[in-house]
Amino acid sequence: MKVLQINVTVNTGSTGRIAEQIGSVIEDQGHKSFIAHSRKKVQSRSKTIQIGNKVDFYMHAINSRLFDNHGFSSKYATKKLVKTIKKIQPDLIHLHNLHGYYVHVGVLFNFLNSIKTPVVWTFHDCWPFTGHCAYFDRVDCEKWKKECHSCPLKSYYPSSLFLDNSSHNFKTKKELFAIHPNLTIVTPSHWLMKLTEQSFFKNSSIKVIHNGIDLSVFKPAQQDKDNHKQNLKRIVLGVASIWDSRKGLDDFIKLNDVLDDGFQIILVGLSKKQVNTLPSSMIGIERTENIEELVKLYSRADVYVNATYSDNFPTTNIEALACGTPVITYDTGGSPEAIDKNTGIVVERGNVEELKKAIDIISKEKTKFTADVCRERAINHFNKDERFMDYFNLYEKLINSSK
Repeated sequence: MKVLQINVTVNTGSTGRIAEQIGSVIEDQGHKSFIAHSRKKVQSRSKTIQIGNKVDFYMHAINSRLFDNHGFSSKYATKKLVKTIKKIQPDLIHLHNLHGYYVHVGVLFNFLNSIKTPVVWTFHDCWPFTGHCAYFDRVDCEKWKKECHSCPLKSYYPSSLFLDNSSHNFKTKKELFAIHPNLTIVTPSHWLMKLTEQSFFKNSSIKVIHNGIDLSVFKPAQQDKDNHKQNLKRIVLGVASIWDSRKGLDDFIKLNDVLDDGFQIILVGLSKKQVNTLPSSMIGIERTENIEELVKLYSRADVYVNATYSDNFPTTNIEALACGTPVITYDTGGSPEAIDKNTGIVVERGNVEELKKAIDIISKEKTKFTADVCRERAINHFNKDERFMDYFNLYEKLINSSK
C-alpha cells in the first residue's frame, strides 16, 4: 500500500502532527507513506514532498488579499505536485488542510476527479464548503447552506482587503469537490459531521474519527505535580498556536481581572509582541516546539481553559486530559466532545463570569475532577494508536473496494 497525504505542514502544528502520526501507522504496518507539504519541513518518518517555495507562498497570499481567491493560486506548484503524484501512483490520497496559501484546488481536483484512486479528505475546519471562511459560527452565518455571498468575514482569515469573491468561490468549490466518485470525508467531531451533512457534500460518504495523541508523550509529569503542590497559586493554562480574538485572548485578559490572587494565568504560544503587552500579572510564553516543556506545563496546571470562539476538535483539550488536567471549554464547535461531566465543564461562549465560576468549581471539587479520571478518558477515547489505526482500516477498505 502506498498512501500520499497532502497538508500545509508536516510534523508541526496540530494538523501536521496528525498527518505525521498517520504516516507512522502506515509505516509500522509495513507500507509506504508520503506527505506533500508547503511549510518548512520538520523531521518526518514519511517520505516528504515540498510543494512550491517562499515565492509561491507570498504570491498566493498577495492574490488572496487582493482578489479573495484563496486556494486558487500556486498553479505551477500544484501542476508540479500532480506530476509527482503520477510518478508515485499512490493507492490512496488523503487530503488535510488545502488552505494555507500553497495549492490550487482547481488544478488538484481536476486531476483527482479524472482518476479512480480513492480520496479521503479530513475536514479540520469548514473551509471546504464555504466561499471564504474557515469558521462561520463566530457570526452565526448560514449562507453556506445555499450559496455564499456578501461575506461577513471577508476581513478574517483568509482575509481579503478589497474584493468579495465568496459567491464565485462557493460555486467553483461545489463544482470541483462534490463530484468525486471515490471521495470519503472524515470529520474529527460530530459537530462538523452534522454541518457537512447540510452542505453540498451531503451526498458524500462522511465518517467521524476523533483526533488522537501520543499517550506515551502526553502524560502526567509527576515530579512537576508534586513540586507544584508546594506553590500557593493555582495555575490556569491556555495554549494556542496563534493567539487572537478567535482563540479568546481578550477573554483571558478579562478573566485575569476577575480571578482572585490565588490563581495564575499562563498562556503558551504568544508572539513576542503579545508577551510584552500582557498585563504584568499574567505569564506569557512564546510558541515552542519543545513537547517536553509543553507536557510539563499541562501537568503543572490545575485547569486547562479553552476559550475558543470557533473550533473543530482542539487537540489541546485532549493533550491536557492526557496530562491529568481537567478542561473548561466554551460551548464552541466540537470542543465539548473531548470531555464529560467528570473531566471538565462546558461554558457559554464569551461568558467570562461563568468561566470564573467553572474554575472555582474545579479548584474546589478535587475529588471529582481528578488527574486519574482525566487520564483515563484520554486513554479510552483518544489514543493515537487506536484513532489513527481507524484511518488505516478505512484505507484498506477503500482500496480493496476500488479494485
